[in-house]
Amino acid sequence: MTDSTPAAARVTTPFTAASTAAEVVAGTDLAGRRAVVTGGASGIGIETARALASAGAEVTIAARDTAAGARVAADLTRSTGHPVLSAPLDLTDPASVEAFTAAWRGPLHVLVNNAGVMLTSELRTPQGWELQFATNHLGHFALAAGLHPALAAAGGARVVALTSVAHLRSAVDFDDIHFERRAYDASVAYAQSKTANVLFAVEADRRWHDDGISANAVHPGAILETGLTRHMDPEELSQAVGQGGYAFKSPGQGAATSVLVAVSPLLDGVAGGRYFEDCNEALPHTDGMSGGVAAHALDPAAAARLWQVSLDSLAAARG
Repeated sequence: MTDSTPAAARVTTPFTAASTAAEVVAGTDLAGRRAVVTGGASGIGIETARALASAGAEVTIAARDTAAGARVAADLTRSTGHPVLSAPLDLTDPASVEAFTAAWRGPLHVLVNNAGVMLTSELRTPQGWELQFATNHLGHFALAAGLHPALAAAGGARVVALTSVAHLRSAVDFDDIHFERRAYDASVAYAQSKTANVLFAVEADRRWHDDGISANAVHPGAILETGLTRHMDPEELSQAVGQGGYAFKSPGQGAATSVLVAVSPLLDGVAGGRYFEDCNEALPHTDGMSGGVAAHALDPAAAARLWQVSLDSLAAARG
């Protein structure tokens, strides 16, 4: 059951951690709706795009690997019987993001900020941004901001920001976001980028509510069959997730919460700025829990501060 009131009540649905994206979207007619899925050429991005297209949406896969994007788009067009397009997008390159948004025409009903990197070595963009923060947050922030007119034109558009349970480990360190003074720690860098994804959803929903746009954050769960974990040793990842109390999901199960938040009628009229996991709104994290959402990720003051920091960072990059 889903609460339809605009405030506090927690959103619950009949779906669970075991549900798949196909099950979530079954019976939903998305004809005439358009969606963008970043990172849609691999892992849960493919399954997200597949589910949306199977329900009749026109899906655009935005991917850095243009060959993979084109190949997956063609495969999904054949298998779903609905058009799946592809377009180049490098989230670490502001010029690439700007080119994508400038080329977009017409309304956009769904934006799924699915792409991401995890636990990289210490790498920086030409702007000096730490790579995980640049990819996971700043690139998606610029993309959503650039597509805001298209989202507003759709009427009732939804933005989905993929995050992670890793956000529990760190708030955004506004004094040293890019590890210019503190020692680099890949897991902390990843964690704060995932907190940033939740904070983005909180502030985007607040700012864009009057434009008919809702934004929510989604933790997809632990999925081994995805490119996100390419920087990790599979045995180490399995051990880490096992210690966290998580069972691995298939890509189809991993995409389920994204698809639910993106298009399910169960969320019609429900205020956004929320954090979902296992196809339901998460509970506040407390000691001893393996999941839930941290208070620092839903902090409206931190969300507003991050929004301004992000605007300033992109402005500086443009010179």
